Amino acid sequence: MNAAPDRRALRDAFGRHLYYLRLSLTDRCNYRCLYCLPEGCARAPAPALLSLDEVRRLVRAFADLGFWKVRLTGGEPTLRADLPELVRAVAGTPGVERVAMTTNGHRLSALAGELRSAGLTSLNVSLDSLDPERFRRITGRAELEAVVAGIESALAAGIPSVKVNVVLQRGLGAPEVDRFLAWTERRPLTVRFIELMETERNRAFFKEAHLPAEEIRTRLTGEGWTVEPGGHDGPATNYRHPGHLGRCGLISAYEPEFCRTCNRLRVSAAGGLRPCLFGDEELPLRPLLQRDDQREELRLFIESAAIRKPAAHLLEEGRCGSMHSFAAVGG
Repeated sequence: MNAAPDRRALRDAFGRHLYYLRLSLTDRCNYRCLYCLPEGCARAPAPALLSLDEVRRLVRAFADLGFWKVRLTGGEPTLRADLPELVRAVAGTPGVERVAMTTNGHRLSALAGELRSAGLTSLNVSLDSLDPERFRRITGRAELEAVVAGIESALAAGIPSVKVNVVLQRGLGAPEVDRFLAWTERRPLTVRFIELMETERNRAFFKEAHLPAEEIRTRLTGEGWTVEPGGHDGPATNYRHPGHLGRCGLISAYEPEFCRTCNRLRVSAAGGLRPCLFGDEELPLRPLLQRDDQREELRLFIESAAIRKPAAHLLEEGRCGSMHSFAAVGG
């Protein structure tokens, strides 16, 4: 753990303590998931990605404001050739205690050990199906075995927290849910079922495929899963079952009060700060990331952005703000 400097505790206009930065490293992805990028990435040139030095300055400023958890997202972060260096830079920032990453698992077998050595402490792997053909239909890639092998490599590498993210979609039948839950019986990982969320690009798919989280909750409680004491990990409710090494989590984005304890800010791969994932605002941080002597100005900018964070998203009204796809800012 790094020694923390004299830091300010950042709160938004509603008194929520903000300490979690989600930083997108790229908006590119090599998968074509139906709910995110069914047509693949746009062919138009993308804005230049934040450099290693810009990431260092950015994370240092957030750490100065009391942010101790940083999640590296995408797109697909493992597409960055300098990913180990980025993880090492974030982990070495005074005040940062946890460095997490979300990935599709495509390159995880090859990278798990190096990422752990660089300082990665938490890993989430997107895996929406354990059926090879259904996995191929959802992602556009026939790589289920490689992703599962990557998850096992992450456990073997000693990454302390490994989670499997399953986006709930119609067609996820009882036998497949059983297979996910059985995985937690023998392995110390967490399987999290995440309610599908609407974006500007997936509206038609959302209407067809949305599976309410309540259906999974009812099943879990009926099969002996109980809410873990103090078992709220950000937006997730965690469940335990006797005899299981691992856990199960449920993220219900359309539940009342879902945003009440939101603790995060997001920054896009091009340096845009989003106070809310499903809001309309993206504020340009990049001009303040060019020199070390901009440190205080950068912190003041982040503080002013935090005050603009809304009380809650408006997904239940069918309003997703300027959120085009999850690849743009990492979800």
